[in-house]
Amino acid sequence: MRSIGFLSRLSIAVFLLAPLPTLAQSLVTEDLRIPDAEAGSQGLEAVLVKPSGAGRHPLVVLSHGSPRDGNDRAKLSARDMLAEAVVFAKRGFVAVAVLRRGYGTSPGGWAETYGPCDKADYASAGRRGAADVKTAILFLEKRGDVEASNVLAVGVSAGGFATVALTADPPPGLVAAISFAGGRGSSGPDTVCSGAALVEAFGQYGARSRTPMLWVYAQNDHFFGPALAQRLLAAFNGAGGQADFVHAPAFGDEGHFLFSAKGEAVWTPIVDTYLKTHGFALAALAQNASPALAPPRQISASGRKDFETYLAAPGHKAFAVSESGAYAWRTARGTADEAKETALHNCADLGKKPCALYAVDDAYARKGRD
Repeated sequence: MRSIGFLSRLSIAVFLLAPLPTLAQSLVTEDLRIPDAEAGSQGLEAVLVKPSGAGRHPLVVLSHGSPRDGNDRAKLSARDMLAEAVVFAKRGFVAVAVLRRGYGTSPGGWAETYGPCDKADYASAGRRGAADVKTAILFLEKRGDVEASNVLAVGVSAGGFATVALTADPPPGLVAAISFAGGRGSSGPDTVCSGAALVEAFGQYGARSRTPMLWVYAQNDHFFGPALAQRLLAAFNGAGGQADFVHAPAFGDEGHFLFSAKGEAVWTPIVDTYLKTHGFALAALAQNASPALAPPRQISASGRKDFETYLAAPGHKAFAVSESGAYAWRTARGTADEAKETALHNCADLGKKPCALYAVDDAYARKGRD
């Protein structure tokens, strides 16, 4: 089987993975609006991260998931995937996280509705999501810093599903694609609306897809569990698709969220190995040292580890703490004010006592901190 064979090769390769060559560059971040006729004049919300300096780089476009509660779609931000974009930018990509129509500030109405739970039309919904991803790629391929013949698409959950659909109608230059926990219709733990219709949609995409793909599902994914994932793989590859499959180890309490900053140590070796097999010349940027900020005196040992995570995270960001030791932080926000407001609010909810800002971005929030 393709999944077993690739997993065996991957297990060996992960342990033998050579260090990536280092680029003597830093990263630059840019907020974008991507023109999309279906989204109106405002275009699609996006954030770009790339190595600084001249030259062309391979392009990766990152596609987000979809919250179960439709009211939460407007709360999404392209910067929610900034940490994942940074991982790819450090490897030499122009990395762009894009919000599809109906998410965050991307207008045009929610295009990915699949109808009633018992009569779901996933195939059409996936194609509409893929259309936004394709529009973004076609626009970004025109940039002077993008190597248009070397494009990668990566998606998670509903974004993974849209990425699978994209390979059935790919833009020029798409070399490979990666789907983390791809699927639609999860209405609750281990519950999927019209599972047979979801399997059928994957079969439809597989019949037209000839782009090499990597699929990654954690063993404790309770959105799209191991048995369903194998049905999706059989339908896709059985119809002609080219997906390699990796059963990733259990991740936390919910493996569906493996593709995240917290899961980086697990998924990056898998991705690095796969990309090298498909001709991407990966590089690693020299790591900038984390700012030398001491942790708040009142937080616990686990809190001090969380503060280290905060320091390494992309901005804009803020860390808030109370005298009782309660703390919260928010990273990868569009503005420092947004990060500060959310960190303070979450800290107060946890500690039930007043909280103060301890750090904002890479500096102490106030002089004379203790």
